[in-house]
Amino acid sequence: MPMVPDYFTFYQLPETFRPDAAALKRAYYTLSRQYHPDFHATASPEQQQEALHLATLNTNAYRTLSDPDLRMAYILSRYGLLEEGKQEIPADFLMEVMELNEQLMELEAEPNPMAAAQVENEVNILTAKLEAGIEPVIAGYESLAADFRTQALQQIRTYYLKKRYLLRIQESLAKFATRS
Repeated sequence: MPMVPDYFTFYQLPETFRPDAAALKRAYYTLSRQYHPDFHATASPEQQQEALHLATLNTNAYRTLSDPDLRMAYILSRYGLLEEGKQEIPADFLMEVMELNEQLMELEAEPNPMAAAQVENEVNILTAKLEAGIEPVIAGYESLAADFRTQALQQIRTYYLKKRYLLRIQESLAKFATRS
């Protein structure tokens, strides 16, 4: 497994699904000034290379940690919870969305704006229910003891996979909307 850089340590912030946006931005701008290649133009090639590496790390860290979905995927990846081929979605959820998938197939064969709106509404309701269910887990993650974090991360992983699945349904609906 490739080593994932620790962006939270890089920014001297606690690992959290809800970082302080102002602190994140401050850390980013401070390090941007510190590692900007222009400030290292007279340095040795090795020092220039190191500054470039740290500037890139800073950009990637900020881009990842400032986006809620990228941040969630990043944290889950750090614990090996989003490895390729291990993305099993719970069977009960698949049963719950089976009807939506059938409606999508019908829409593909025969576009119907009313039916598409109904599917979109059901997806929005499911998404809201998912988010309400995971909210306390995400909010309390930072204060959990290490042995409880493992369980929380599993719950967050399940949420993340379900959310991605619902996003794919929404993307399919959007394609139908542009065709009709």
